[in-house]
Amino acid sequence: MATVEPGTTRTGRARELGLLVGAIVLGMGAFAQVELAVHDTLPADFYLSTAGLVVLATVLHLLVRRVAPFADQVILPVAVALNGIGLAMIHRLDLAAQEAGRTSELAGKQLGITAVGVIAAAAVLVLLRDHRVLRRRAYLAMILALGLIVLPFVPGLGVANYGARIWISVAGFSLQPAELAKIALAIFFAGYLVTNRDTLALAGPRVLGVQLPRARDLGPLIVVWAVSLAILVLQRDLGTSLLIFGLFIAMLYVATERISWIAIGMVLFAGGAALAAKTFGHVAARFDVWLNPMDPTIYDRAPGGSYQLVQGLFGLASGGMLGTGWGQGHPNLVTFAESDFIIAALGEELGLTGLLAILMLYVVLVQRGFRTAIGVRDGFGKLLASGLAFVVAWQVFVVVGGITRVIPLTGLTTPFLAYGGSSLLANWIIVAILLRISDAARRPAPLPVRGGAAPVIHDAAATPEEIDDEPDDAVPYPEPDADTQATEVIR
Repeated sequence: MATVEPGTTRTGRARELGLLVGAIVLGMGAFAQVELAVHDTLPADFYLSTAGLVVLATVLHLLVRRVAPFADQVILPVAVALNGIGLAMIHRLDLAAQEAGRTSELAGKQLGITAVGVIAAAAVLVLLRDHRVLRRRAYLAMILALGLIVLPFVPGLGVANYGARIWISVAGFSLQPAELAKIALAIFFAGYLVTNRDTLALAGPRVLGVQLPRARDLGPLIVVWAVSLAILVLQRDLGTSLLIFGLFIAMLYVATERISWIAIGMVLFAGGAALAAKTFGHVAARFDVWLNPMDPTIYDRAPGGSYQLVQGLFGLASGGMLGTGWGQGHPNLVTFAESDFIIAALGEELGLTGLLAILMLYVVLVQRGFRTAIGVRDGFGKLLASGLAFVVAWQVFVVVGGITRVIPLTGLTTPFLAYGGSSLLANWIIVAILLRISDAARRPAPLPVRGGAAPVIHDAAATPEEIDDEPDDAVPYPEPDADTQATEVIR
């Protein structure tokens, strides 16, 4: 049997380390500018926060080198950069609140939540050695997602805030279960669609030049549509409703490559939203704020008026092209600037230029997610990676679109930037899963062993049942050394 002598392969971890250094400098540099602009000095808290972020990023980087050496080199630094910018802006809002005589220590809490998120990401990387294992748990993920969504309705557990029943309170800590449910739903959708995509791709009648799917295949779409409307009506949560339905439509298109599914989905959601706006007052109020924010009656309405949206628009306008500078604006004039409207606060102090730079970081993160989906060899991994990348992209679009009046406000938070434990925890888990899938996509196949038989590798497109039938010595992926390997890495 022919053999190939081992060669040297670069895994890109040194590049990741360099980018991490830049990401930390970016976030902590913003933190320092805020302190210098407001206090003309750097307090001890700055050095503690810097040390905390450095330790968290370094530990996760070292873990990736150990357990996922071929993972994408850009995903982790971009996540750290966004998280650092968010910490700086939240600290800026803390200082503004303190100047107004209010006590606010949200930045310290956010750093603690970041630590929890990084620990969760590390746990995912250690425990999930092969992303294809999740395919066997697809229906369990569905049950988990539905359970998380209905948790806020449990008496004594659910909490209603500002009319939306989307929170639970446990031992004094608040949690938004839908943030974790979106990950479980992405896993379920990927498992369901990879099994049924051939059926869902079958052509039906052609209407107005569009090849529609068969009527019998509309069942899953109708079910997800009904669940989305139920969330909109019962929980008063337009953001989660839009996210779940949009996620399913996007993954359905990736699985079948039929644009007709997108058209049908848009018609269904638009019809459902219009019906809800006519039927339910809280939905109609969102549309009033969107369409007529300057109307004095709507502006002064309490609760549910357009004051927050208008102040956010004025904040973006006052920022201009280059912004007022870190610590020089008035972001505290916008209510919930640390969460729902942190984009408006950043736009005021960094201007359109800075805001576009932040959005480019999201573009890079999403692009690396889709690149991972293209590179991975199994259908489940392709769907899961594309779904998780879409979750990030869709959230950013919905948040920025709501603040700029492209679409109605939804209540979703900006990934990594906004204050909130549930969102930050979920997004770090998404990063961990993308790192795991990208490691599988870039990991080279093993070479034949000199003097022996080649190891058996699972077929990338094999079903879980087929994998069960393979020999016991089959390995899902080889475990090469992090720095050397006998073949070239898929770039």
